[in-house]
Amino acid sequence: MRKLIAIACLALSPLLAVASDAVSSAIVVAKQPVTLFLAGDSTAAEKLKTKRPETGWGEFIGVQFLPGEVVVDNRARNGRSTRTFIEEGRWQALIDYIRPGDYVFIQFGHNDASVQKKDRYTPPADYRRNLERFVDDVRTRKATPVLLTPVARRKFEGGRLQPSHGEYPRIVREVAKERQVAMIDLLASSETILREAGDEDSKSLYLWVKPGENPNYPQGVEDDTHFSPEGARRMAEAVAAGLRASDLPLKQSLQP
Repeated sequence: MRKLIAIACLALSPLLAVASDAVSSAIVVAKQPVTLFLAGDSTAAEKLKTKRPETGWGEFIGVQFLPGEVVVDNRARNGRSTRTFIEEGRWQALIDYIRPGDYVFIQFGHNDASVQKKDRYTPPADYRRNLERFVDDVRTRKATPVLLTPVARRKFEGGRLQPSHGEYPRIVREVAKERQVAMIDLLASSETILREAGDEDSKSLYLWVKPGENPNYPQGVEDDTHFSPEGARRMAEAVAAGLRASDLPLKQSLQP
């Protein structure tokens, strides 16, 4: 009897090994992290050491996710609009790199709306077409596009926060609705953060540096567009909150 059992075990061992390999392979596949690409401007971009303490919110988005679940590929760059991001080949480079199942968060508007800066200005109609192209290109690659309204600038008058970016946020919302694209209303959430902080305390969220306080800004700086590390962290948390409120499967990878 023992001999028969031993023979049976020997006969089954190759099958057990195959089954074990299959399970191991399945585990490896299941653990493959999704890539989250960021396409955008300086408000999200990673900064050079010579620009610190300026920080993009994209630098804090990775820590919003569970370890090993999401890899962030931050392609956002200073001074870019939808038009220049395309013209410089940055959009095509991103599209060529993404795989099915990846996500692309798209946030532009600051530079598109800069009428006085002809090197980056994008008229509203072109901005709309560019966003539509971004959505279509990502979907063609079987990945998921997510549109973000541009994060707020800090501009108070008489204690009241003033609107940012003119008609451009509305275009983002319209494209999201028309194309049935997930959208995170970062403008609205960042405006809430600013109103709650108020005119004076909100300065700490932006790049306000006193003269002599930082060697990168010996004369000081009062920048109401770009963020301090704390401001970038708060905006990244707002992006995560927007994702959590969505129907996207990616939200399952967020930190609890």
